[in-house]
Amino acid sequence: MDEGRELSLTIAQIVQRLKGSHLHSQIERQAKECLHQPEVKLDSLKEDVRSFLRTSGWEKKLQNAVYRELHVQLLPSHPIAPPEHLKEPLAYMRKAQASWEKRVLKSLNSMSTELGVPLARKRPAVEQKELSSKWNEMGTDEPDLSHFRPVYAPKDFLEVLISLRNPNHDSSEDVSARSHWGLIQVPLNVRDIPQLRQAYSELNLTTGQMGIEDHAHIHPDLFENEYVQIGKKVVTEQDSAAAQQYSRQGCPTGLRADLWALILNSTNQLQDVMHYEQLTAGVIQHDMLVDNLIYKDVKLTASNDDYYFVFEDFLYQVLLCFSRDTAVLEHFKYNSATPPRSYIQGKVGNEECAVVYPPNGVIPFHGFSMYVAPLCFLYNEPSKLYSVFREMYIRHFFRLHSISSSPSGIVSLCLQFEQLLQTHLPQLFYHLRQIGAQPLRIAFKWMVRAFSGYLSTDQLLLLWDRILGYDSLEVVAVLAAAVFAFRAENLMEVTSLASAEAVLADLSTLKVMPLIQIFLFATAI
Repeated sequence: MDEGRELSLTIAQIVQRLKGSHLHSQIERQAKECLHQPEVKLDSLKEDVRSFLRTSGWEKKLQNAVYRELHVQLLPSHPIAPPEHLKEPLAYMRKAQASWEKRVLKSLNSMSTELGVPLARKRPAVEQKELSSKWNEMGTDEPDLSHFRPVYAPKDFLEVLISLRNPNHDSSEDVSARSHWGLIQVPLNVRDIPQLRQAYSELNLTTGQMGIEDHAHIHPDLFENEYVQIGKKVVTEQDSAAAQQYSRQGCPTGLRADLWALILNSTNQLQDVMHYEQLTAGVIQHDMLVDNLIYKDVKLTASNDDYYFVFEDFLYQVLLCFSRDTAVLEHFKYNSATPPRSYIQGKVGNEECAVVYPPNGVIPFHGFSMYVAPLCFLYNEPSKLYSVFREMYIRHFFRLHSISSSPSGIVSLCLQFEQLLQTHLPQLFYHLRQIGAQPLRIAFKWMVRAFSGYLSTDQLLLLWDRILGYDSLEVVAVLAAAVFAFRAENLMEVTSLASAEAVLADLSTLKVMPLIQIFLFATAI
């Protein structure tokens, strides 16, 4: 497809998507109102209305909305490409994802049958009143969840990824010293250190970084003060693209919440607050089986975490509302996954009675609540916390638990991690493989959660700054490899998987940016 055609197709798609939005009606209203202004002349109507929208800040809001669409929307493919190609171009990946979804849904349905708990039911009035009164202190509740189990854990998902094979690729064709060392055996194109150096040039050793300079013996005026001033200007300008570029060097603690919301174009306007309140009302009216999975997950993960246990109530609120949010279904247009469907009671097999379950199309798994927990440090208003989390999920986190060939997808991240380690630390990789401690078996749990719950919170937020800044999860694979490089000396002495896991059990003292910088820019090629 030629460049001009592709551009016009992209523009048409974005215009179509923004047409029905709240922003569209707001701009339309403002444009009509400005016609009463004396400076708007009939003979230069178009230019005068544009000028008014520019000076009153509406043009910037429109720019940010377009910028968001460019980041969540797929690039136009061939005009006659079927929709499933937009979700995932490789047939064997689509097949593996569909088979995994069936397995997860079967697990959920069998839990419902075994425990005699319906997938959804309307709460009696008494129960609604009770839940409504303790909405802000759900953590004090101690329901009996002993019979509920997570639908799946990351290690189950890893086994599926390990078994992936491309039927058109004969791996014996290119047998080399490294071809069968790793667990991921699919041929995907992932970047090596020279390409990563180019892509992540702002992280090089000579560029100032939040997360490094502020710990060095340098007078803070030299870097941080000036950097904070630039950050304040970016927030004042309300420009999503500038905020994203700025975030590549890290966000100052006091500005991070505003900068992230700006990058994600999460405005938290009145309609967003109302949407959140409607979701809350939905939780109070109906009880769902997945609510128990959410409760159980929070109890097993965040409630036991030294950093996050205080946010237990927030996590319940956000995750219960998220499970009801049908706006999340929009992201399945570019997600290789397909929302699971269940049947209305007594109508099994009747396609007309099939409904998406849960309503947002996302079945929570063990550790899911850790995608929300770090955001609680930044936002104390539930509706704002909710809208930022939802945007983070539909841009980034969904890729960590669906099978796809995306460069930010979990399959590519696993392959990239293994290849970085094999290429730059071959002795370590070979040693761990020989003792039955495949590196990916240890690192997978970090990557599937984007390191949430493993790093100290300040370090995790510095990592997530870069995920947002580069609009990519690649940096997660780089950090995983850098952790192994950092602990290489100790790992060379271990003799079993258990002892390798012990060496890597505590990552809470690690400093993210020095590790990434040294691995990317001080490793001999």
